[in-house]
Amino acid sequence: MESRYLYAWVDFLTILFPLVFSFLPLHDPFCKKWKAFLPALVFPAILFLCWDTWFTSMGVWGFNPRYLVGSYFYYLPVEEVLWFICIPYSCVFTYVSLNFYIKKDLLDKYQKIISSTLCIALAAIGLLHFHRIYTFITFISLASFLGWVQWIWKPAFLSKFYLAFLFILIPFFIVNGILTGTGIEEAIVWYNNNENLGIRIGTIPIEDTFYGMLLILMNISIFEFLQNKKDPEGSKLK
Repeated sequence: MESRYLYAWVDFLTILFPLVFSFLPLHDPFCKKWKAFLPALVFPAILFLCWDTWFTSMGVWGFNPRYLVGSYFYYLPVEEVLWFICIPYSCVFTYVSLNFYIKKDLLDKYQKIISSTLCIALAAIGLLHFHRIYTFITFISLASFLGWVQWIWKPAFLSKFYLAFLFILIPFFIVNGILTGTGIEEAIVWYNNNENLGIRIGTIPIEDTFYGMLLILMNISIFEFLQNKKDPEGSKLK
């Protein structure tokens, strides 16, 4: 594999198996839910691409041309744009699949504790590090959106999102580990440590975990809203 195709291969392999399994009749095929999923993909992608472009233009992070095919959309390599398709697709597919196979809501009684702890901790850390723009924007944005979902919207799916996110973290650390330099000579995505906490999980800035959590929570929130709007009685995935 040539190094300039590495980021493209990461995108491709991330979505390959979820896409294939979306059509298999092992359970209610995910392809039947695309009508609800597509808006859930597009609207957060637009927001995050604007955010990504802004941070790239300021040097908060950037991309190593050694691992890129060389096509760009404004400041972003095409592989980065595709990332906002491949990752949400794989994660929402995982969420739907887990809910199909795990009927019991295992974290229901812990939902408010988890939400409260996350919101308070993220808001406090974000405000204490307001001068670090990646930390501040990511933590405050997630605390605000999560708080709105938990206490204003009050949907039934949030505890199931937490469980799914624990599973999602496994491939997340593999994929994001490669992007940030695990197992390769140089990082595909580099970071300005003046704009983050400087705390890494392996090679991954800790902010990336919560950046990803915000993206996937937005994807799943819109997906669930549209699913339930279509079928008000189906407040939980079958």
